Amino acid sequence: MDWSFLINNKQSLSVSTDSRDIPAGCIFFALKGETFNGNQFAAQAIAKGAALAIIDEPEFKADDEHYMLVDNCLVALQELAREWRRELGIPVIGITGTNGKTTTKELLAAVLKTKYNLLYTQGNLNNSIGVPLTVLKMTREHNLALIEMGASHPGDITELVNICEPNYGLITNVGKAHLLGFGSFEGVMNTKRELYDFLAKHDGQVFINSDNPHLINMWARACEETNEQLPMTRGELPAAILYHTGEMLQDTHLVGDYNSENVQAALCVGEYMGIGREQGEKAIRAYIPQNNRSQLLDTQHNTVIVDAYNANVTSMNAALSAFRGDTLILGDMRELGEYSASEHQALVDLIATKSFKHVYLVGTEFGKTTAPVEYQRFENVEALKEHLAKSPLIGCHILLKGSHGIHLEKLIENL
Repeated sequence: MDWSFLINNKQSLSVSTDSRDIPAGCIFFALKGETFNGNQFAAQAIAKGAALAIIDEPEFKADDEHYMLVDNCLVALQELAREWRRELGIPVIGITGTNGKTTTKELLAAVLKTKYNLLYTQGNLNNSIGVPLTVLKMTREHNLALIEMGASHPGDITELVNICEPNYGLITNVGKAHLLGFGSFEGVMNTKRELYDFLAKHDGQVFINSDNPHLINMWARACEETNEQLPMTRGELPAAILYHTGEMLQDTHLVGDYNSENVQAALCVGEYMGIGREQGEKAIRAYIPQNNRSQLLDTQHNTVIVDAYNANVTSMNAALSAFRGDTLILGDMRELGEYSASEHQALVDLIATKSFKHVYLVGTEFGKTTAPVEYQRFENVEALKEHLAKSPLIGCHILLKGSHGIHLEKLIENL
């Protein structure tokens, strides 16, 4: 579809997918989901001041001036985003990975903002809707973009790179997550590699942790299979900027030495983009984690490490290895499919090899595990909240970690 009538000579675009939030003159896309149909709110969006409503059900089209009928509103949103990205033509850095992609994105944004007018993914808008909405926030004043991409099924990254068309790429790592959708660890690697495949095919550049053999092999395969102009020679990696995990930068607000690879990734990209290491380190030291990711909280009674936005096998093991406190509050790891029982049991077995004063396990998957010592198990957060109201924790150093769907963050007020 020709979107030139919307993007030619425009300084910026205003787009909305929520009829409750309609900036004057915006383009409203009538997206649909399992429980909503945006077509039903197109007239409301126009009445509130939208200049155009993009719909995909003809019965909701009231006129030709304010309504545009397409085959699929989500596809139309993605197409417009791609054309807008091409219209502006600024460099784009794509970032994905099993663990640390949001933290690395935030750290890298802190570094890059010291030199560039940067557009970067806000919050967790890293899916098939979030990525085009982020791209459409680009303006002609931006001179660099940083786009986070998430995935839970094969093909997800391909869909997203075809929207934002990155020039540079960073995969933080690969691990056991979303196995229900990927099917296996091999499926995880193949899907994350879709970023490398795009960059190899389009003569892009990658930033790789040279201490991670999975990433090295993934880029090598991408070069060999997708771009004959990037042959492997004696094990050398073409178009790759390498960094090491290194030691954790001191005096930051980040919790856990496992963040060292996130920090080094941000510093590496920053240096390549012309930002000196000292300036990059200063920006990282000033960064304060939010959104329940590696946050250190001193409550009235305890010290709490809050890492309750995401959890998978790799990140759980890393957190446990780095934790030096006395109390664990862990929530189920979601979307592990047939591996769920064995991976939760393996985690409980690991915990049993360590010495903790208190261990609280929340969720039905942890409830199925066994252990040589009796841990306190709770079906949900509400049950644990009731327990803590009667038996509060005082003077403890607590790790609070679990998948976002368990909502361990609701416990903070009880700690």
